[in-house]
Amino acid sequence: MIKNKKIFFLFIIFLVFIVSTGFYLYKHSQAGYAEQLNINNIEESEDLKPEFRFEKIEIIPGDTFTALANRAGLSSAQAQAIYDCAYKEYDLAKIKAGNFLELLSDYETGEIKEIIYKIDNEEELVVIPDRFDGYSASCRSIAYDVKIVTKQAEINNSLYLSALEIGMDEKAVIELAEAFQWTIDFAMDPRVGDTFKVIYEEKYINDEYVRPGKILAARYVNNGISHELYYFSENEDNEGYFDETGNSVQKMFLKAPVAFKYISSGFTTGSRYIEAFNVSTGHRAIDYAAPIGTPIRSVGDGTIISAAWSGSYGNMVSVRHNSTYTTNYAHMSKMVVRYGQKVKQGDIIGYVGSTGFSTGPHLHYEMVRNGIKVNPLIEILPPGTAIKEENKERFFDSISNWQGQLRDEVN
Repeated sequence: MIKNKKIFFLFIIFLVFIVSTGFYLYKHSQAGYAEQLNINNIEESEDLKPEFRFEKIEIIPGDTFTALANRAGLSSAQAQAIYDCAYKEYDLAKIKAGNFLELLSDYETGEIKEIIYKIDNEEELVVIPDRFDGYSASCRSIAYDVKIVTKQAEINNSLYLSALEIGMDEKAVIELAEAFQWTIDFAMDPRVGDTFKVIYEEKYINDEYVRPGKILAARYVNNGISHELYYFSENEDNEGYFDETGNSVQKMFLKAPVAFKYISSGFTTGSRYIEAFNVSTGHRAIDYAAPIGTPIRSVGDGTIISAAWSGSYGNMVSVRHNSTYTTNYAHMSKMVVRYGQKVKQGDIIGYVGSTGFSTGPHLHYEMVRNGIKVNPLIEILPPGTAIKEENKERFFDSISNWQGQLRDEVN
């Protein structure tokens, strides 16, 4: 019995020792942790207070700069001063919904330190206070981190879908098609089994992807025929895309007069019966089926020689490019040019419609050479300005690396 009491008292003493030791260690560890983080004095610590406050305010539809400034907490006087100083660089009345105004201010005083408005993908407006208690403004290029990426694929449906399937940004796909717009009509030319490979820039800010940049080099193999292009700047007056020999890929005419399109009826030389109108007509043209309102581009520089109703053609515009070529654009819903007007390649001259002898919205596009209608899809046209002989060695050196990469895996 005595022996059992001794064991019990020893157990109680041991238990008290364990609990008190644990409490002591816990208390001191918490005190040390609090001291490390300065928890007890956090409200009084000046070191932990931020120096600046950053705000990013979205521009909503209907916003004016005054309304935006008011939402940002700026006074009317501040807003007017900022608008006035920025006006020489950029008119803030032109702010666009969906963009952002970024403000950096002093955390304590609220004093504005910097205001940034991104004008477009390449340039931003910066407004900062100056020493005379006013503001100064400037435009600067957006500082991106640029990564070079390579993508390649085989066409199994369309360039657009095949490119998206391998992770290309939609904007990069459009840039690729734009680079080849003088060489390939992506509504008509691509075939299943074609291949492409493209080397282009991706732009990042703080390791976050923002947008694609330039197409640096690309190769498209269409029905066994290879087309290559390389971006090069010979000088301020001649920069853009060139083939592997130094000839500009830009030609007198674009391959297609509409940006979003597909061909519903190919070039034919015989007559064609249109049941809806009980007539037979020739069809020496290319029909681009597209929704009503799709913009129609002039395929080349020229002068408008007709912009009027033209019987079965409906609303039609004709562009005289030189003494050899004229192009016609029919069935328009709306014409936006007038007789005698000068137009540049790519200018909008009207919109897709279904006027005249038309059974659905489409563009009827004709090319006329020396008074005879020809097939624009196979017409061979001279290239633009080639690189001068004295600059070709520099050109060949600059593309040699890209050329090796393009030809490495695409056959």
